Amino acid sequence: MLGKNARVFSNRGFTLIEIMVVVVIIGIMASVISLNLLGNVDKTRVTKAKNDIMMFSNALTMYNIDNNVYPSTEQGLKALVEQPSNDPVPTAWQPGGYLKRNVIPNDPWDTPYIYRCPGDNGEDFVIISLGKDKREGGEGYNADIKSTDLK
Repeated sequence: MLGKNARVFSNRGFTLIEIMVVVVIIGIMASVISLNLLGNVDKTRVTKAKNDIMMFSNALTMYNIDNNVYPSTEQGLKALVEQPSNDPVPTAWQPGGYLKRNVIPNDPWDTPYIYRCPGDNGEDFVIISLGKDKREGGEGYNADIKSTDLK
């Protein structure tokens, strides 16, 4: 008799309510984890954009030291990896360029960095990432990240 009852109990399975409770718990856990991860992804992207902009700023300073001029807006950041042939032509461009990997990366949201020389407010230059929304302006993770704000 005991063996028969044990078999009936093992074939019973889970009730619909038990399954629904487990699914709700898994859903809550997944949403909490994904919200935490998404927040960290955006924070990491902002940090990477700031680091890239500082890297470009340092390379532009070296370019200026060698050539007594910054690349024009038209020459852009590309002047750090390819010697410009249009004015102002650099007089002592460093063979191999000014960036280690010899490539101009896009920002972490896969948008090209914006370079202007002179800067918008009279600075020597400004480098801008448009942020998460890929448009000028914005707040939080959508805010523009500018070289002038990092100094």
